[in-house]
Amino acid sequence: MTEQSKRTGRVTRSARCGRAFRALIPAALLALLAGCGSENGQSGTMVSNAAAGDRLASVDETGTLRVVTRNAPTTWYFDQHLETSGTEHDLVEGFALAHGWKVEWVMADSVSGVLEALESGAAHMAAAGLTHLPSRDERFRRGPHYMEVSEQVVCHRDLSGMPGSTDELEGVDLVVSAGSSYVETLEEALPESVDFEVREIGTERLMAQVARQEIGCTVADSHIVRYNRRSFPHLDIAFDLSAPRALGWYVDPEHAELAELAATWMQGAGGRELRDLVDERYYAYINQFDFVDLRALNRRIEDRLPQYHPHFEEAAERTDLPADLLAALAYQESHWDPEARSPTGVRGLMMLTRRTAESLGVDRLDPVESIDGGARYLQRQHGLLPDDIVEPDRTYLALAAYNIGRGHLLDARRLARELGRDPDRWADMREILPLLTEERYYKDLRYGYARGYQPVYYVQRIRNYRDVIRPVFVAEDEMSDRVVVSRD
Repeated sequence: MTEQSKRTGRVTRSARCGRAFRALIPAALLALLAGCGSENGQSGTMVSNAAAGDRLASVDETGTLRVVTRNAPTTWYFDQHLETSGTEHDLVEGFALAHGWKVEWVMADSVSGVLEALESGAAHMAAAGLTHLPSRDERFRRGPHYMEVSEQVVCHRDLSGMPGSTDELEGVDLVVSAGSSYVETLEEALPESVDFEVREIGTERLMAQVARQEIGCTVADSHIVRYNRRSFPHLDIAFDLSAPRALGWYVDPEHAELAELAATWMQGAGGRELRDLVDERYYAYINQFDFVDLRALNRRIEDRLPQYHPHFEEAAERTDLPADLLAALAYQESHWDPEARSPTGVRGLMMLTRRTAESLGVDRLDPVESIDGGARYLQRQHGLLPDDIVEPDRTYLALAAYNIGRGHLLDARRLARELGRDPDRWADMREILPLLTEERYYKDLRYGYARGYQPVYYVQRIRNYRDVIRPVFVAEDEMSDRVVVSRD
């Protein structure tokens, strides 16, 4: 990397025409991908830091659409496979592909930074999960909207006296994130008798504190709530704080023609189809999340595990990984369903991506091959860790890499060292990984935002499942710590 690129924060990755986004694009747009990129069929996703400068030339002149955004879960981020992802990413790339443009992404540190960058002329357009507001309409040209969200008060489901309105928040320990729109909403909506606290902490971490009953309630956008209830099933929506509000794009007034062009595309067949696919990929399946209880696991030990039991044993022999660990991993991934699939493209008993399955030389839809491939992939993650990491920390870190991706795990290990924590100890890393959801921590990391709570709960669930599954794999005389479960 040159000194110039270091200063601007510009990086290049062959992602825009990559497999992940190709799989998402509607059939009507797939033809455009054939001409996407350079002569070798790949073009880099351009990323730079927001900075004021000369006004941009029009997109028609340069063929490049410059878009300011934030590295955040509902906008633009690297996923566990280190592919660029996110609602705004996919929609903007689809819009650009439909018009034969490249996209240059400009990263800002905050919503106010996004708006400042757009106002200064650093970008043609802003796509950063922005609520359409009259105050913003006065400064910019409103672009199309793609989603409606409500701000919701979220509490622990066991909270005594669950509030049902703003009047009932009196006496509730209500904490919200500083700088968020929730502060303004609460100031307008709450009666004078109700107080709330503002903290310099992200919404996801506040939701985790609610789940641990460290605070009473917080406020979050409805789509953020939907994401996080998968990791925090004890969260309950008390009530909607606001009416539905549109999230959409804003355009620099000097390039106002883009707003009309974007609106036409978004409302047309290609835009509607891509919006449907984006909704399916990121949101639609979340409401189907099932918190798997012990009874369901017990039933599946009886009716599903026996047919795969010997294959877990065989994979364990080949990889030197415990068979009960592999079975627990498979249960977490697919509930031992060989036909399982997710909207993001992972499939099979061990939920492998197509690319991972190809690299391992297995058919991911064949349950025996899937078990073998998943075991070898976990073994790979296990072997890539430094030699001096001991068990069980080594296995827990390998599981985290299986879930969130090796790149994000390396980021978390770097962050642990910077914060004076031990990157080789899971007890420290399970505290560090959630910080990847916090902009003040992830903004300087190589791969940016990650759903850092996800691998923490992923490892926790696998450990719990393994405790229940272990007796099936352990000889009777080795079962002094056997977990006894009732199968009625």
